[in-house]
Amino acid sequence: MAKLQLSVAMGDYDRTRALHDGRVQIDGVDPVFMLLNPEEMFFRAMRSRDFDIAEISLSSYLVKHSRGECPYVAIPVFLSRAFRHTSIYVRKDRIKRPEDLKGKRVGLPEYQLTANVWARSILQDDYGVRPEDMRWVQGGIDTPGRPEKISLQLPPGVVVEPAPAGSTISQLLDRGEIDGFIGPRPPTASILRSNPDIGWLFDDPTATAKDYYRRTGVFPIMHVVGIRKELAERHPWLPGALLKAFTQSKAAALELLADTSATKVTLPFVEEQLKAARDAMGQDYWSYGVAPARKTLETFVRHHHGQGLSSRLVPVEELFHPATYETYSI
Repeated sequence: MAKLQLSVAMGDYDRTRALHDGRVQIDGVDPVFMLLNPEEMFFRAMRSRDFDIAEISLSSYLVKHSRGECPYVAIPVFLSRAFRHTSIYVRKDRIKRPEDLKGKRVGLPEYQLTANVWARSILQDDYGVRPEDMRWVQGGIDTPGRPEKISLQLPPGVVVEPAPAGSTISQLLDRGEIDGFIGPRPPTASILRSNPDIGWLFDDPTATAKDYYRRTGVFPIMHVVGIRKELAERHPWLPGALLKAFTQSKAAALELLADTSATKVTLPFVEEQLKAARDAMGQDYWSYGVAPARKTLETFVRHHHGQGLSSRLVPVEELFHPATYETYSI
């Protein structure tokens, strides 16, 4: 039987490198890999369905899935995970603690971005700052003008206004026209370097994130892998084959990371950081599959619906292709 030739769009990560360099094969598939940045990948996947298999935003997926409009069905491969305490920047000359954000203007590139859903969930659950307590200003981080990829119907009380024409949200923060910024990328680097009044909301975001994990057991998920629905229906073996291959690729990356005879990443203290992560979060700290991620997924779908982004509260049992909820063991 000839292999399926399928396009696969994903980021260039250590955990996917064994796939695109050929060390790990996808059973039954002859892949054409495209290594893209998230903004291009998500825009093309959701607007024009350019890829057979794609890394996609968990939030965008849930918006579309809750409406029955998503062209992709997801598998529980979490290519991007991050504690989003580092995603909240503020004017440090005005904002001293999270509660100070109430009544303030906060910029963002898109309201529905997964990073922003997680950041708002942290502010609400841990500090009592609700989305409707702030006034949101939307614009590009480095380039003026950035539309939402997906049309939204936000709850009453949530106010989102466009940034002034010709201005980025980084510039607005620099000029003091907004009080904070939330996004998956930091404000423009030159502005961060030149303005000492702009910084993280949390003085020690790593310590704050570790405390968050100890209390909640939640390691936020940003991106999942999606398969075009018609492909998954036509080839029911494909979702399981992809889950297997992505899991093997991640295992290969972790094996190299643990080989400290010659460090594989350009960063000191890798051995110590790896040990600290496993001591705090377990041996398989970056797990794929539904069972180990259930608490994280339940937290996300609850906040996503509560923030008015998903039209209904989607159960975790409905998020992924049915074939990927259980895997074989030996």
